[in-house]
Amino acid sequence: MASGLIRCPWAGTDSLYIDYHDTEWGVPERDDKKLFEFLILEGAQAGLSWISILRRREDYRRAFDGFDPGRIAGYDEKKIGSLLSDPGIVRNRRKIEGAVKNARAYLSLRESGKSLSSFLWDFVDGKPVVNSRKTWDEVPPSTPLSVKISKAMKARGFVFFGPVICQSHLQAMGLVNDHLVSCFRHRECLNK
Repeated sequence: MASGLIRCPWAGTDSLYIDYHDTEWGVPERDDKKLFEFLILEGAQAGLSWISILRRREDYRRAFDGFDPGRIAGYDEKKIGSLLSDPGIVRNRRKIEGAVKNARAYLSLRESGKSLSSFLWDFVDGKPVVNSRKTWDEVPPSTPLSVKISKAMKARGFVFFGPVICQSHLQAMGLVNDHLVSCFRHRECLNK
């Protein structure tokens, strides 16, 4: 409760985490580039803590060409090999290859006439799902919505986007407001 503000308990005391909670997490995001960035970061996070990825965010931005899907989609074995030796990112072949597959799926989605933003926001009729949870124990790791979107993304060729990762993505990008009702950001995110 630094600065006298009540936050979601997961924000803890790490200043990077607090800043992320206070400025980004749960804010409705419609920018395709940012949605794609978090798609890559959420996939990298699978099985790890989010703070470990958040601390490497700038390294990911550098290593993955500013999260440019056109460039990432063209990564060949040589580029994947160089990423596997980059100490600034999680050096997991499946996750790196997953990022390449996701970039290709993103471009395919665009070629079909849909943006990632419109594709995702259509599932919630263009408005964030606002929950009124009082404790973090009430926040499920996945929901019927995240299962539905995860299946639709998989059908479009996306990987590393199961129901739990999807739920995290929906929360982070503000399609779902899961700030606790006691958190000062719950109300603030309603007005974004």
